[in-house]
Amino acid sequence: MIRPPHSGRCLCGATRYRIMEAPLVTYACHCTDCQKRSGSAFGLSMWVRRASIEVAQGEPVLHVSATADGRPRHTRICAACVTRLWSEPQKRPDVAVLRPGTLDDTSWVRPQIHIWTRSAQPWFAFPEGVPRHDTQPPNLMDLLKSP
Repeated sequence: MIRPPHSGRCLCGATRYRIMEAPLVTYACHCTDCQKRSGSAFGLSMWVRRASIEVAQGEPVLHVSATADGRPRHTRICAACVTRLWSEPQKRPDVAVLRPGTLDDTSWVRPQIHIWTRSAQPWFAFPEGVPRHDTQPPNLMDLLKSP
């Protein structure tokens, strides 16, 4: 992995940020919500310490939406182009869930685990040796212990 800091931005470039520390974990979620939200076969998520994010330009706006079970989802977006940059889980105020596709250099990003694989597209080939869970892991904190 390339050493931090890692810079990133929204699609239009109005909002720029840096991550000053290495991520805690990166995973691919194959649930149907992530497929819909990303418009792709899965969603990539990268847990970082919230305190490690520095906004370099612009002001990411807080957008609140509802999860499937009705809980609020807090997401930071660019006000100009509405790119989702990171989520701020209310139960984990020390963690942000970054969208790694917004990083300027994604060449080093590799999911350490795949979750909700029972919903994966049938054509997707899982990399050998990467752990998988059919659904949600019993404890998301276990993701932090993944290789």
